[in-house]
Order: sequence, then structure tokens, then C-alpha cells
Amino acid sequence: MKDMTAERDCGCGCTASGSLGLNEAMALSARLAAPVPEVEEITLSQASGRVLARAVCSAFPVPRFDNSAMDGFALSSSALEGAGPWELPLAGRVAAGASGAPVASGDAVRIFTGAPLPSGTETVVMQEHVALVGDRVRINQRPAKGAHVRRRGEEVAEGAEILPIGCRMTPRAIAVAASGGVGRVTVRRRVRVALLNSGDEVRPACATLSDAQIPDVNGPMLAALLSRPDTDLVMHRHVPDTLDAHLEALSQASAAADLVVTTGGVSVGAEDHMRAAAAMLDARIDIPSVAIKPGKPVVVGQIGAARWLGLPGNPMSAYVTFLLLGLPLLDALCGAPGAQRLHRVRVLNPVRRQPSRSEVRPAVLDATGCSVTIGGPVHSGRMTPMVLADGCVLIPADAEALSPGDMVDFLPFNQGI
Repeated sequence: MKDMTAERDCGCGCTASGSLGLNEAMALSARLAAPVPEVEEITLSQASGRVLARAVCSAFPVPRFDNSAMDGFALSSSALEGAGPWELPLAGRVAAGASGAPVASGDAVRIFTGAPLPSGTETVVMQEHVALVGDRVRINQRPAKGAHVRRRGEEVAEGAEILPIGCRMTPRAIAVAASGGVGRVTVRRRVRVALLNSGDEVRPACATLSDAQIPDVNGPMLAALLSRPDTDLVMHRHVPDTLDAHLEALSQASAAADLVVTTGGVSVGAEDHMRAAAAMLDARIDIPSVAIKPGKPVVVGQIGAARWLGLPGNPMSAYVTFLLLGLPLLDALCGAPGAQRLHRVRVLNPVRRQPSRSEVRPAVLDATGCSVTIGGPVHSGRMTPMVLADGCVLIPADAEALSPGDMVDFLPFNQGI
């Protein structure tokens, strides 16, 4: 079984063509941005998907008190003298949310899951192992001392850190915060994003199109990808194919946003104005292009104080490069870098190709979720092959063939944030 890495870079990360290798580009994109500095305090009900700017510590021990792990009968194990069976007087009941009176030695009380353990008891016998005989309980089997009791602080000590800085507030993280008595958290403010689409041929999908026009795919696709709890799409504009229009749009977008995402105009054609306009604004280019198919013209840099992600105009290229380079960049700006989106899967079908750049192809997971069937080559302008795919695989630049059993990197589509 061969283990196919996504790229075989040289030491500097560049390929023979001068483009950055995919591995190096992805790693660099994640390192380029610092988290937005401003923070805000919000309630747990507002926190889903946000990123912590301050660690969360438990306000009290978890559990807060000794309590029963199940419905049963609480007693002191010392009351069970000699050989069983044993009969003990039933002295009362304790439900969840109520406090029971101290229990006299030799008595038992009925107790329900989550109810505090009364003083004088330290063991719970599950109700399936007890028989009621009038106002007494009969126990046939000796329980272990402390059985079925959740002890105070056994999960979390009072004041202990339960969520670190940079943690994304998933439903699980929200549950942990709530269990520690924390109702408000401090998070990074939302990342402000400006989205610019170029191309005179592009019109809204609902518009009447001339013979030379096409519907806008990138605009709604990227707006959907940017619709996250930790981002705020502050600008979404179509830019005419003139240098002046690009210059004005980039200038306004970089002043308003932390991240400027553009589509189209990053290649070298006479009508590709995005790079020229960025250069006029003294943009710094960190990633000039990437040796990937599709998506080579992608660029990552900085315009003023804003990070810039320049995506190719073809929808498939824009989609792929946003997933591979845009998401790590966004994570870094949000204060949650290092999210692991790629994982290793086993190839089920043979694949042959011409080795050149790293290649992205759609893939379908099998029932185990550990193996994939890889689709054919994709066209940079066609999105339909991705609809039925579970994700895409990254085929190494130097791989001429993949065989069943080889291992490749897989990027699932249904990750969310």
C-alpha cells in the first residue's frame, strides 16, 4: 500500500513552473493572518460558531454535589451486615431538584437520577435489584460501596479551564460551558469580508441573458461559503471589466474589510485587471500562484491592512481554491488556526493521469467512510461533478497512477465550521 502525499515540494516550496506547491501554499495561507484583535462578550445562546478570545473556566465543581447516577435506593453500605438478603426501612424519597433530609443509619430512601445524595448515605442500589415489601426494601445482592454515585467535582474541579482560547463554540463546547455554570463568553468579533466578482459577461442568475452572457455562479456560491457565524459579509459587489473600476472597488473593499475575496482577473489576459489594480495599491503578494489543477492562478496577499484572496474566475477553480486556501486564511483571522480538514482515505479504483500539477478530483466515500471512489478529471468551469461527491481528493503532482489500496488526502464537503 502506497501513501500518496498531496505534493512533493522542493525545499523552498516552489515547483519547477515557479508556482508554489500545494502543501506549502496551504501551510503558508494558514500562517499569513493574525486574529482580529477586537473581542466581545456574548451569551451562550449567541455563541454558536464563534471563536473564544478568552479561556473559559468552570464556575463550580462538576458535578456540583454528590448525586445518583440512576433511579434506585440510597443507603449506607455499612447497614448491610452479615449475609444477605437484607431488609431496610424505607424512610422517604429524593427527586432531582430536591434536597433530602439526613438518613438514619440502617435506613434507605428512594432516589432518582440526578438527585443529591442525602447525608448518611454513600451508595445507590439500582431499582432493578431491589424488591419493595410494604414499607421496607429487600436487597438480595451486596452493592459495591459508592456504587452508582457521581461524586462532586469528579469531572471538573472548581476554577479549572474547560475551554481554551481559540476553541470554536460548537454545540459540544456550549454544553461544556453551560455545565460549568458559564453563561457568557468572550469571543473574537466577526471577521469582516468583502466579496468582489468581475467579468462583464456575468449577470445575476435570474436575469435575462444575451447570447454572450452567463449567470453568476461565483457570487452566490462564495456568499454561501462565507455565511458563517464568525464572518460578516460587509460588501458584495460586481466589478466591471475596467482597470479604474477594479482600482476603486479594491480600494473601498480593503478599507472596509479584514479579508477581500475576489473572483476573476488574476490571470494574465488583457482583460484581467485584478492583479494590476492590486499592484497599483501596493499590494504585497505572498502566494503568486499554486501548482494545482484546477485553480493555478489563485493569489494570496495583502492590500493595506486587509488580507486578499484572489480566486480564479472559473467556478470549479474558485470553489476548490477557496476550500484549500481561503478556509485556512479565514480560520487564522477568526483566531482558530490549525483546523484539520484533510484526512487520509484508501483508494478503491485505479486512476491514471499525466503527472504535472497536484490535481483535485471529486470522490465518493464508501459505507465505512474510510475509502473513496475517485471521479474523472474536472473542468475548471463545471460544478456538476461535485454535486454527488462527498468531497475531493488531492492527487500528488508526480503521481502518474493510483492503485486500489493507495492512500490519498481527502477533503470532505460537509464539514461546516
